[in-house]
Amino acid sequence: MIDATDEANAQVDSRLVKKMWVWVGAVLLLLGLGAARSVVARMDNDKVLAAQSQSGQAQFVKVTQAQMGGAGQKLSLPGTLQGYIQAPVSARTPGYLKKWHRDIGAKVKQGELLAEIDAPEVDQQLGQAVATRDQAAASLELALSTVERWEGLRRRDVVSQQELDERRSAAQQARANLAAAQANVQRLQQLEGFKRIVAPFSGVITRRLVDVGDLIDGGGAKPLFVMAQVDPLRVYVNVPQASAHLIKTGLEVSVSQSEWPGKLFAGKVVRTAGALDAITRTLQVEVTLANPQGVLMPGAYVQVSLPAGGSATLTVPNNVLMFRAEGPLVAVVDALGRVTLKPVKLGRNFGERVQVMQGVDLQERLVVNPSDALSTGDQVKVVEAKAEAKPDAKADVKADASQKGRP
Repeated sequence: MIDATDEANAQVDSRLVKKMWVWVGAVLLLLGLGAARSVVARMDNDKVLAAQSQSGQAQFVKVTQAQMGGAGQKLSLPGTLQGYIQAPVSARTPGYLKKWHRDIGAKVKQGELLAEIDAPEVDQQLGQAVATRDQAAASLELALSTVERWEGLRRRDVVSQQELDERRSAAQQARANLAAAQANVQRLQQLEGFKRIVAPFSGVITRRLVDVGDLIDGGGAKPLFVMAQVDPLRVYVNVPQASAHLIKTGLEVSVSQSEWPGKLFAGKVVRTAGALDAITRTLQVEVTLANPQGVLMPGAYVQVSLPAGGSATLTVPNNVLMFRAEGPLVAVVDALGRVTLKPVKLGRNFGERVQVMQGVDLQERLVVNPSDALSTGDQVKVVEAKAEAKPDAKADVKADASQKGRP
C-alpha cells in the first residue's frame, strides 16, 4: 500500500513539474517575443529617423530653361512725365503785386490775364520820358527852321559855309536826340504793358508763388507762376548703348503707370539725341503721348516699353543669375541632381529677362532663385513647377488690345 501511494505521489509531482516547466517556457517565449518586437521597432524607428534626417538635409529647388529671344521682347525703362511746354512765368516790370486772377489748377488760354502789377516808378519814368521827347521835338523844329534861314543867307553870301554847316550839324543832333527820346518812351511803354501778366501759352497753372502786396523785382529772379501744357506730354528715357541702334524716330512705344494697372498709353519717339552720353553710355530719347482727358499728370513716374527687336540668342529670367567675384553665374542641374555652377556672358537686359550670349544651352535646367551657399557638386532635388509662359507673348497681345481706342 505504501509503495503504491508513493508511486502515485511521484507521478503527481512529475506532472506538476512538467506543467511548471511548460509555464516557465511560455513566459520565457513571451518575453523573447516582446524583446524581439522592441528590437525590430527600434530598428524601424532608426531607419525612419535616418530617412527623415536625410530628407531634411536635401535641398529642394525649382528649375527653368533658357528660351530663344523672339520679336516680342520689350525694353522697359523708367522715365518722368513732363509738360510738352513747361516754364515759369516771371515779371519784367518792377513793382508790387496788385491782384492775381488765376490760381493753381486753373486751365488758362494763351494771352489770358493772370495778375496785375502796380508800378508807380515806371509810370513816373514814362511821364518824364514823354516830356523829354517833347523837348527834343521842339529843339528839332527850331534847328530845322534855323538851317532853312541860314541856307538863304548863304545864297546871298551873308554867312560863311562853316556857319551853315554848324547849323546843319545842330539839326542832325536834334533829330538824333528826338529818336533817342522816342526809343526811351517806347521802352517804358512796353514796361507799362508788362504790368499785366498774361499766359504765354495754353495750359495749367501748377504753382502760384506770390500774393497780393509782394514786391516784384522785375528781373525774373522770382517767378510769379509756373505753367505746364498737359496735352500732349513728353517723357525722356535713357536707352543703353546695346539697344541704342534699335531706336528710330517714329517708333511706337507704350507707357504705363503703376497707379493705372492694366492700362497702356500709346506714345511715339519724336527725336533722339543722336549721340551717346560719354559718362552713362546711354542715348537720350524723347517720347510724346497724347493726354486729352488729363489722366496723366506731369511729374509722374512711368515705365516706357520700347520694342527691342528680334534675336536668335537665348534669354533667361533674372532670378536664375548669381553674381560672385568671378562674375555672373548660373546653377545647372544634371539628370542625377548634381549642381554645376557655370559662368555666363550677358547681353541686353529686357526687364524681367536678360540675354545670355555664352554659357547656357537650351536643354539645360537652371536653378531658380539659387541660394548663396550653393556650390558645384551639391546634391539637390528638383520640384516640378508649372510650365513657364513664353516671355511677353500674352503681355503683348493684352497691350495691343488695351491700346485700341486710346489716344
